[in-house]
Amino acid sequence: MSNINYTYYKSPVGILKIAGTENYISQITFIDNDNEYIQPSGNTPLLNECVEELIEYFNGKRLSFNIPIYQKGTDFQTKVWSELLNINFGKTISYMTLAKRLGNPNCIRAAAAGNGKNSICIIVPCHRVIGSNLQLVGYAGGLWRKRWLLEHENKVENGVQTLF
Repeated sequence: MSNINYTYYKSPVGILKIAGTENYISQITFIDNDNEYIQPSGNTPLLNECVEELIEYFNGKRLSFNIPIYQKGTDFQTKVWSELLNINFGKTISYMTLAKRLGNPNCIRAAAAGNGKNSICIIVPCHRVIGSNLQLVGYAGGLWRKRWLLEHENKVENGVQTLF
């Protein structure tokens, strides 16, 4: 079994906890409380590469990620997370569209639940899924972060560069 290492990155939308092995990233989550902080356990080349790619993303220089990732979940959750990776930078889809892409337009709630179980935010872009009425709904990092990420991607897509 591989050791899980941790590092942190202070992004424009808060501190991100990044966890992974030497082979893959398994978690990127927002840290809002001091009790969520775990002492960094030694950077690996992959953790450092992940931080660099996140910096490029926030600087508007990266539209997709090359980092190997792994999330443990059910077959359905894994299917949801794989589908999220197909949502292009700067684009959004509804939960209904996500359900249709998963092959069952009646699984909207299950698709939303799988989206909500994503533990690798930003790289697995669960923030790009919105309500059918174009409303921002559900984001573990908070709706203000979801809005910020979508606006950031929109600015980059439309040539309004934002460097942080």
